[in-house]
Amino acid sequence: MARSGLGQDPGSTAAVAVIKRALELESESRYPQALVCYQEGIDLLLQILKGTKDETKKCNLRKRISEYMDRAENIKKYLDQEKEVGGLCFVAGKYHKQIKIEENATGFSYESLFQEYLNEAVTEVWIEDPYIRYTHQLYNFLRFCEMLVKGPCKVKTIHLLTSLEEGGGKEQQSSGLKEIKESLRSHGVLLELEYSSSIHDREIRFNNGWIIKIGRGLDYFQKPQVGYSLTSDCSRFSLGYCDFDLRPCHETTVDIFHNKHTKKI
Repeated sequence: MARSGLGQDPGSTAAVAVIKRALELESESRYPQALVCYQEGIDLLLQILKGTKDETKKCNLRKRISEYMDRAENIKKYLDQEKEVGGLCFVAGKYHKQIKIEENATGFSYESLFQEYLNEAVTEVWIEDPYIRYTHQLYNFLRFCEMLVKGPCKVKTIHLLTSLEEGGGKEQQSSGLKEIKESLRSHGVLLELEYSSSIHDREIRFNNGWIIKIGRGLDYFQKPQVGYSLTSDCSRFSLGYCDFDLRPCHETTVDIFHNKHTKKI
């Protein structure tokens, strides 16, 4: 990646890493994931821009942000064109189903998305998601685990690969995942936790061969707001707080494959 002119503080380092990953994903034609990384990287750069006093650095940052926004917009236009073709594709022997979730759309609970691919053959699940850190994300993961335990699958082991929160929420993440692990154990399910500082892709795999990639991972639901607000999409006492089929979503793309039709490199 070209030099960004950013410093070495944690915020700048995170922005460079995310943008670098976006460029890599774009070069690999993994456009939904690249778009998410660009959006996250641009948000980080905008935060850095707000706190920058030096005019030369601000000018360089604006140029970088404009460049990455153009790249993100081009990817979004491409994905919108692909969406028009839409549906289920069998191209060159490959199975690929793509679902486009629009901003504020409802009807996309975990059950609605995943139940079609869960059967009694599913005994092991792998989740790779860097953002199982904050309270609402821990609840998302818990809700996903509840779906697996209810069946019809016979899940015995769940593998979670996520990133470790290094800030003030580290204890919350650790204790939350520990509680979920103990609760799953009481239902005869083993939760194996692994942390990675470099993970950024999101992927869910079932041992019956199905692979689901969601641009935003499990965190595609709009976060409930505390208290009541006329502008809030989902407060604690509004429809959708408990039933995720009624919960408004963030815009994202879901890609579904089967390993019978995927080639490992």
